[in-house]
Amino acid sequence: MKRIGFLSFGHWRDIPGSRVRTARDSLLQAIELAIAAEEVGIDGAFFRVHHFAEQQASPFPLLAAISARTSRIEIGTGVIDMRYENPLYMAEEAAAVDLISGGRLQLGVSRGSPETVLAGYEAFGHVPLDGESHAEMARRHTSRFRDAISGAGIGRANPRAGGATGLVPVQPLSPTLPERIWWGAGTRASARWAGQEGMNLMSSTLLTEDTGAPFDQLQAEQIAGYREAWAEAGHPRTPRVSVSRSIIPLIDEESRRYFSLRAQADAHDQVGYLNGGLARFGRSYIGDPGQLVEELSRDAAVATADTLLVTVPNQLGVDFNARLLESISRELRPALGWD
Repeated sequence: MKRIGFLSFGHWRDIPGSRVRTARDSLLQAIELAIAAEEVGIDGAFFRVHHFAEQQASPFPLLAAISARTSRIEIGTGVIDMRYENPLYMAEEAAAVDLISGGRLQLGVSRGSPETVLAGYEAFGHVPLDGESHAEMARRHTSRFRDAISGAGIGRANPRAGGATGLVPVQPLSPTLPERIWWGAGTRASARWAGQEGMNLMSSTLLTEDTGAPFDQLQAEQIAGYREAWAEAGHPRTPRVSVSRSIIPLIDEESRRYFSLRAQADAHDQVGYLNGGLARFGRSYIGDPGQLVEELSRDAAVATADTLLVTVPNQLGVDFNARLLESISRELRPALGWD
């Protein structure tokens, strides 16, 4: 069975047409959409994390609230920018949410993406060490975080306080959480690194490299390299792999009004420059459900991944997105043999 989740960027805008005008709207509607998604058979509720922008930036309170209102759906991030994070405080927050949810947290982390500010992580108090790049700092923070959630000794015990000696782990700990950390990889090389390190793989609708191959084939190559690196490292468990796609079934007058004109323009990959290099953006899938079944069945990366994250236009509100997710879960999923 292929798991299907939604991925929300959490935008809010006080503009005409937006049904998400404030930060409060964005947060409360995220909870309501997760509840609705669980009811229609969707398997996961995932959220992007962006700082210095009108988007969700503090995932753990949101995920805790969702976990308290749901019982089955996975909850996660896609992804947390580790350049901004205090690894030990994050370890405490993540473990607490995982315990509240009963082990449903799927935590996507990464180096981060282009920002609206310059080196915003420095304003958060995180500066690369001498000779260290910001990407290397993100990986160092990730390593420290993973050590902490695994129960490694972190702080030196005070024998006067309890008689203990040696190093003490942070608390709380959630024993299986280390198996549910995902690395958001934008290249084939970073995916191989994630495989070597023993993290699950999260690959989005953007790859920050281009070989001329169609996006789905390049992403399938990325996934194959990841699994090869995982096997070479000898990790004992079977890893999980997710890919993201923009999928809009045209199922009613409202969805056609918003998206039918975009269907042809967005039906092809786009190549452009990002951070000084070529990047390939994957196509969108917009059309009648029968058409989408045919097109998605030919997507090489979707076929090889075990988890599909559907990006949702969250500013159109809960009801609109719940209808889209219901169509994907109840029409597309069985037709594609994903159930």
